[in-house]
Amino acid sequence: MANDKTGEHVRHPGGQGADARNAADAAGGGGGAAVPDITAAWARELPEVPVGSIGIVTPVWQLAKLFGDERRRVLARLGVDAATLDLLSVLRRGGPPYTLTTRELARRSLVTAGAVSQRVARAERDGLVVRDNGRGRPRTVEVTLTPAGHELVEATVGQVLRREAELVAGLGAEQRDLLTDLLGVLLRGVQTDLGDDRITHVGLE
Repeated sequence: MANDKTGEHVRHPGGQGADARNAADAAGGGGGAAVPDITAAWARELPEVPVGSIGIVTPVWQLAKLFGDERRRVLARLGVDAATLDLLSVLRRGGPPYTLTTRELARRSLVTAGAVSQRVARAERDGLVVRDNGRGRPRTVEVTLTPAGHELVEATVGQVLRREAELVAGLGAEQRDLLTDLLGVLLRGVQTDLGDDRITHVGLE
């Protein structure tokens, strides 16, 4: 798990942050070695161990690192706090009226209630959200995106997605569609196997 700026933890798919990445690097070879060479080396050294997953898992870890690092660079250039953007993005994706309870925000963001409270307080201070007591629901706090919050989401997410579109532009339309389908199948299978369907965005560390 990776720390966000609130000091709480953000859980990313595929493992427990740096420890999982290090373990994957050890199994997958790391060090810039080509995947076929890594696979062949482990097949030679551990002939009784299946190595077919290396050709899938190692590129996935490498891509997650590259995409995550580039997303952080884009956000840094824009001067946007990743944890705040995560909060605003969850509200925007929720659709009209762009209001969610703090409990729902915590569930969708995969962070603790305390982390959500800190994110909301920071965003409210910046005029990006407003808080209200839940209508007819004691001890419920509702958070609503403000016009300034909408503007920030549109400007920032637009730049992030345009940059990521450039990064996958080496694939043709049919290749992107096929890869999207295959990754979806793989993700659902792994989620089922692990009994864990929690997902957030890589790159929000």
